[in-house]
Amino acid sequence: MQPEQPKNSVWHRVLANTGFMVGLLIILAIFLISYVLPPLLQLDPYAVDPANRLAKPSAEYIFGTDNFGRDLFARIISGAATSLLVGFVVALVSGVIGTLIGILAVFNSVLDAILMRICDGLMAIPAILLAVALAAALGPSVTNLVIALAIVYTPGIARLVRARALAVSSETFVTASTMQGGGMFHIMLRHILPNVMSVLVVQATFTFAESVITEAAMSFLGAGVPAPHASWGNILYDGKSVIMQAPQMILITAAFLVITVLALNLIGDGLRDLVDQRSRSALGRPGIFARMVSVFAPGRMKKEFQA
Repeated sequence: MQPEQPKNSVWHRVLANTGFMVGLLIILAIFLISYVLPPLLQLDPYAVDPANRLAKPSAEYIFGTDNFGRDLFARIISGAATSLLVGFVVALVSGVIGTLIGILAVFNSVLDAILMRICDGLMAIPAILLAVALAAALGPSVTNLVIALAIVYTPGIARLVRARALAVSSETFVTASTMQGGGMFHIMLRHILPNVMSVLVVQATFTFAESVITEAAMSFLGAGVPAPHASWGNILYDGKSVIMQAPQMILITAAFLVITVLALNLIGDGLRDLVDQRSRSALGRPGIFARMVSVFAPGRMKKEFQA
């Protein structure tokens, strides 16, 4: 007999959050398509077939070809791999650096004044303009694009972490730890960092989505992923001049971009609901995934999801 789980356990609330599960499944599907299909099907996003330029979708070319005769399906899923890689690395780097800046600013007034003024100055510049300027100064490459986007999104995360860390530092348990002789690093690692992780993970997910959009916009403008590397922005740029002959270049690529960003936003909203104990969507009736599990879950697990 399996042990009975609390009705509001993490597993129950995850399955009850339909939006989170839908977004997660979509991102997992895009990840598998972009990283597993190319080696299995031996797809080459750089192979040129001039005789089949701007070909319509067919059995040979599922999405047709672009203006150089390259397989559009291969280039779109290769662009998905690029977007997911850039978005994930930017979210990770900006999250780590932003957390470090935000927490250090709480414990040192001099660093607080200096770092926050730098963050304010960076946040005063529109994100896309700052990212384009930095990418143009560093040069066209995926690495430089990640650096530019990390610089753009780190200040916002640092501000958010600082605000949360300030609220946590005034709690009674932090004061008690200080009175017992706890050092600064002990308080940072034991009390502050665990209590800012919830808001950090949620914000990192939204940063992931914003990075995907910004990368596509910068590649469209010529300041992102350099050609001939596959990128959704590059495909959209090539498709704008042949939109009448091959509208699928714009429509299919834009659909992938929209679906990916919407899925990431669903994950972010779901994570926000999961970390907020007062969220009605986290504590409400079981979602479709919880009901599906309840069909196959035996005994008490089944009763839990049907409650």
